[in-house]
Amino acid sequence: MILRTFGWSFGVTVVGLLLALLYDGPTGLALVAVLAVLEVSLSFDNAVVNAKVLDRMSVFWQKIFLTVGIAIAVFGMRLVFPLLIVGITAKLSPVEAFDLALNDSHRYHELMNDAYPMIAAFGGMFLMMLFLDFVFEERAEKWLPWLERPLARIGKLDQLSVVVAGGSLAFVAWLSADDPGNVMIAGVLGMVTYILVNGLGELFSEATDEDDEDEGEEAGETAGRSGPSSLALATGKAGFFLFLYLEVLDASFSFDGVIGAFAISTDPIVIALGLGIGAMYIRSLTVFLVRKGTLHEYVYLEHGAHWAIGALAVCMLVSIGHHVPEWITGGLGAGLIIAAFASSVVRNRNQAGEPPEVGPGAADRAKEPTGSSKSP
Repeated sequence: MILRTFGWSFGVTVVGLLLALLYDGPTGLALVAVLAVLEVSLSFDNAVVNAKVLDRMSVFWQKIFLTVGIAIAVFGMRLVFPLLIVGITAKLSPVEAFDLALNDSHRYHELMNDAYPMIAAFGGMFLMMLFLDFVFEERAEKWLPWLERPLARIGKLDQLSVVVAGGSLAFVAWLSADDPGNVMIAGVLGMVTYILVNGLGELFSEATDEDDEDEGEEAGETAGRSGPSSLALATGKAGFFLFLYLEVLDASFSFDGVIGAFAISTDPIVIALGLGIGAMYIRSLTVFLVRKGTLHEYVYLEHGAHWAIGALAVCMLVSIGHHVPEWITGGLGAGLIIAAFASSVVRNRNQAGEPPEVGPGAADRAKEPTGSSKSP
């Protein structure tokens, strides 16, 4: 199971480290290794949320996520994206931006820092919308009931997520941004992207479910699967939009890692190799969580991941005007997920020690879902 799931990651690690050694000697090897660890530590919450979405996708789209998706994640977000940002900011072609990165790393770093407020606003708003949609929804299982109950209660107000996210964006742009107009535009685009991709995913997922129900019950058997029945598995257009949602989600998570990588190296090749290796492990970890049914067994992991997303979104918004060290964002995410995992273990042990419920309706209550999520 481990080798089958992480085999490609192990292979990419060996190849990536060898390329780093050939490219920049022992220094390059060390930098790539550090960047890979940085990416994994900053993006573990991304893997948990990805697993929740991937659990709804068909085997075909899961494979697309691990092949085409990883190419987009590594070459698109970790190599091409920084070059495009610098090119747009400095009005350079991608080739000129690449040449600038190799021959004038100081200027390249300055241009990336100049563009960071817009990047942080876009990614922060996308993640903020994801977090708010989760905490404002009523669900059976509650990790922090003293906080989640009142949030779910006020979440009954329609479009509250948009109101809170938009208000937060306006406040940060007014308080901290050197260029409030561009920050507002980037943040609104992040919100629009989330609403559009999330809405299309749900729309086509519902259409697929209705088509499957019309075809009969025979599609409901999925051998060896612990998650949803195949009636809930997204195929066709639904699978495509869930895949698109995952890629935008990964992009939002990667903004922080890409910018943080410049504190370690400004060489685009070294950054792409290091973050690419880390991205491979995030992909493999996502599939591992799905195949092991970890999210069904440790029910608070999803809660912890979304609270970590909320913390990351806040850090990205704060970083528009003030630098937030990477160890704070990574530490908050890891701490919340570890706490959620520990709470899940305690919950499972407590339930294992309880006598089985008897009486009218006990069997039906045992079949009730443990929670739900508004995100795809």
